[in-house]
Amino acid sequence: MPKLFVIVGMGEGVGLAVSRRFAREGFAIAMIARNEVKLKDFKDTLRAEGYEAEYFIADAGSEESSRLAIASIQKQLGAPEVLVYNAAIPKMENVLNETVESLTNDFKVNVAGALVATKEVLPAMKAQGKGTILFTGGGFSMYPSPDFASLSIGKAGIRSLAKMLADALKSDGIRVGTVTICGTVSSFDPKYNPESIAENYWAFHTAKESDSEIVY
Repeated sequence: MPKLFVIVGMGEGVGLAVSRRFAREGFAIAMIARNEVKLKDFKDTLRAEGYEAEYFIADAGSEESSRLAIASIQKQLGAPEVLVYNAAIPKMENVLNETVESLTNDFKVNVAGALVATKEVLPAMKAQGKGTILFTGGGFSMYPSPDFASLSIGKAGIRSLAKMLADALKSDGIRVGTVTICGTVSSFDPKYNPESIAENYWAFHTAKESDSEIVY
């Protein structure tokens, strides 16, 4: 059975590029997102390239939905070696116009969902004595923008969560980190194209030791 890579928040750009990068190394890919039409397209794309891929529908902002999807993955495909949390609400909204309800709902996807997914894969990773958990971060974690208030708070939160989990799980042989992308992702950018960004995820996974954050 091939090694298993699970991505929560599958999408075009970084999500597909990271999935493809791990698939090239022999990983089977399990993708989670809300949009079944897009998931099917991603599955067809990866399979056409000769890779193993399956998809599972879930809302990263719903604890029950995420837990059920990850439980289904483990039941059908086995224990994951790698978990990538790539879900976020990339909303432009000034901090003075944010509401408590909106901020709270966004936080469930931007941060809390990462903890839900992590807790769901931990028993299997602990049993294996190894695992890699990576969160997609962003430059807003270090340089918050008042016009992207919710996302800035979310990226700061995901960065802190990664660092806390890295310390908490180090003794279990599970490495946790975040790739902090400090630029706008574009296929035309020589640095911030999805393929170049994906190399950072692979580099973290294959490094024997590393800090809990790659700033790119």
